[in-house]
Amino acid sequence: MNRADLTEKILDIKRDRGLTWAGIAEAIGGYSPILITAACLGQMKLTKPQAAKAAALFGLTPSEARLLNEPPYRGSIPAMPPTDPLIYRFYELVMVYGTTFKELIQEEFGDGIMSAIDFDMTMERQPSPKGDRVKLSMSGKFLPYKYYGNDEETPEYGFKNP
Repeated sequence: MNRADLTEKILDIKRDRGLTWAGIAEAIGGYSPILITAACLGQMKLTKPQAAKAAALFGLTPSEARLLNEPPYRGSIPAMPPTDPLIYRFYELVMVYGTTFKELIQEEFGDGIMSAIDFDMTMERQPSPKGDRVKLSMSGKFLPYKYYGNDEETPEYGFKNP
């Protein structure tokens, strides 16, 4: 059994039992519904107690439960660019606005990146008479680049200069 096979098994069981991601997240608990969903899809890991709850919920073997507790190979999208239209739109956002995100973040914070490890995300539905909207909020810790070999007059990190 590998992680991709386990993901397919979980999706089959979810479909066969008519489960929802919200219900699965509630049953497993401990993290946000987004993180629980990502773990079931093979992109994050569960704690041992959460993996045991997932195993009970999905009828998984002990070996499959242990696999849910292992750090996964993250970012394993089968094709680049992604071919699924919804996933492709996120790719398109980065292609179109990536340089804008980079410039605005670095102008505000300095030379660095937004963490996808120390990261929070929420999703909500916003009703609209012209069609409901999807609102995603992402919050990642700013990680400044470190400049090695700096002298006393040169900053060690790429934080924005005051």
